[in-house]
Amino acid sequence: MTTNPIGVTAATRARLRVPVVLGVATLAATAVVAVHDPNVAGSYGVCPLHALTGLWCPACGGLRATHDLAHGDLAGAWGMNPLWVLVVPLLVGLWVTWLVRAARHQPMPRTRPWMPRAFLAVLVGFTVLRNLPFLAPWLAP
Repeated sequence: MTTNPIGVTAATRARLRVPVVLGVATLAATAVVAVHDPNVAGSYGVCPLHALTGLWCPACGGLRATHDLAHGDLAGAWGMNPLWVLVVPLLVGLWVTWLVRAARHQPMPRTRPWMPRAFLAVLVGFTVLRNLPFLAPWLAP
């Protein structure tokens, strides 16, 4: 195994490449959203589901929530998309786990068979709830 001056092997660099590139790309995208305000009408386009049906999808308000989170406005982000505010720390935790396990040459744990179904159920449930008129003041962007 070849190492560089700080002792990182080529195999470790190869295993870290994808999580590091994804992390850098995510930071760059977040910086763009932080600088270019999605609250300006038409700045990022429109949600096709909302444009066609008037219904809010589970991602509606996500860019505005990301903008608010990047500016430290947790309440504003929660008002735009509370599900996204809850998911972001989970995604960051998964990314850190991926990065650490890649550096240690450990495989990622396998997902349980019920996890994708639970994720889909949460998305569908959130979509239904945020489109109910009496919950719209709290869940719609």
